[in-house]
Amino acid sequence: MANKGPAYGMSRDVQSKIEKKYDDELEDRLVEWIVAQCGAAVGRPERGRLGFQVWLKNGIVLSRLVNSLYPDGSKPIKIPDAPPTMVFKQMEQIAQFLKAAEDYAVSVLTPLSPWAAKDMAAVQRTLMALGSLAVTKNDGNYHGDPNWFMKKAQEHKREFTESQLKEGKNIIGLQMGSNKGASQAGMSYGRPRQIIS
Repeated sequence: MANKGPAYGMSRDVQSKIEKKYDDELEDRLVEWIVAQCGAAVGRPERGRLGFQVWLKNGIVLSRLVNSLYPDGSKPIKIPDAPPTMVFKQMEQIAQFLKAAEDYAVSVLTPLSPWAAKDMAAVQRTLMALGSLAVTKNDGNYHGDPNWFMKKAQEHKREFTESQLKEGKNIIGLQMGSNKGASQAGMSYGRPRQIIS
């Protein structure tokens, strides 16, 4: 923000730890995915945390990204013709992105993160979660290399017959233990205690 001075002491330490979490290689992968997903019209940011933040700051790129994950006719965000220049309009655009991402099943990013550049690593984590869900859904709306993101685990429900369930009641699991063959006979634990008077 323009009217925020330099940080000192503990505030500086906290901010430097937050900034160390930012991953430049991850930035490159996310930029490649966003360009592949939205098209070349979104452009490319300057390399580095500040360039990435400025690219996402007005919320248009984020809105286009979420819209590209939905089929035609069901786009969740209305994108203005001209990018917003006023701060509250930019933050409103980011809030719409957050709502659409939450509806898509992602909820990590705080509304001010891409605008104020406080924690751009959180923005990266949100975009990674969004990409992972898009790859996992496999609904044809994801564009780009599927190896850029990890697939989320999916439910694999198993159905058992009544006879299989009855058989399971007769088996004693090893976690319950057994009383066959186990005793403490003949066991000693070190030397006996010496009492000297």
